[in-house]
Amino acid sequence: MGRAVEIAIEGGRFDHVAHAATTIRELLPLYAGQLGGRPLYGGENERVGYRGMMLGFGDGSQIELLEPLPGSTFLDRFFARNPAGGLHHVTFRVDDLRRAVERARAAGLEIVGEYLDDPDWLEAFVHPRAAHGTVVQLLETAPDRPAKMPGVTFDDLLGPVVA
Repeated sequence: MGRAVEIAIEGGRFDHVAHAATTIRELLPLYAGQLGGRPLYGGENERVGYRGMMLGFGDGSQIELLEPLPGSTFLDRFFARNPAGGLHHVTFRVDDLRRAVERARAAGLEIVGEYLDDPDWLEAFVHPRAAHGTVVQLLETAPDRPAKMPGVTFDDLLGPVVA
């Protein structure tokens, strides 16, 4: 197997994967209908330009579904490479994001998109060039941040279906 690798990012725990599509609703027949995912929380990130919805499953696992907001260019390069959508990123939670970023850089990983201005949600990303083609999100959240919005529905997060 080769030599042992020093763990650069201490305390990393797998959290979820994110699947991007032109609309979240096109993903719901699979992830909610066939696989039984239930909405946990979500909303619009106008700063970045996407709507996201976290689905939870009976075993505690989660998947984030993403779609671009109207007029946003955030997912344009992704859709140019993946016209049908697909895996967008993999997220790992860390105990101390600033230390994780420092150690990742010291290990030679390219870190991009550091967002350190919201004390309840700190994130940075390992560039796909350093992660074999996949964006890796490093995330630190406040311990008391709610993991779900009780009673939230798909229509609450996406608006009613327009015929």
